[in-house]
Amino acid sequence: MDDKVFSLLEKMYVEIQDVKGELSDVKGELSKTNQSIVRLEDKMDTNHKALFDGYKQTYEKLDTLEKKVDEIDKKVEKQDVEIRVIKGVK
Repeated sequence: MDDKVFSLLEKMYVEIQDVKGELSDVKGELSKTNQSIVRLEDKMDTNHKALFDGYKQTYEKLDTLEKKVDEIDKKVEKQDVEIRVIKGVK
């Protein structure tokens, strides 16, 4: 009976060691995956900043163009009023 118990314990020990080895392999792969994720996040952060900078430049340029158009519109309105005054049109 003791031999059967010892044999069973031995089989269980071997299986546990196999599972322990597999868990070590999984842990190593998980570590590699985490490192890959960190690198990917860093690249995404860098690209996100570059996209934001591009958006910011576009918005600033649009704002500048709107101001120029407003200035031109004011000049055209002023000249239109001057032309009406000169012609005597109401």
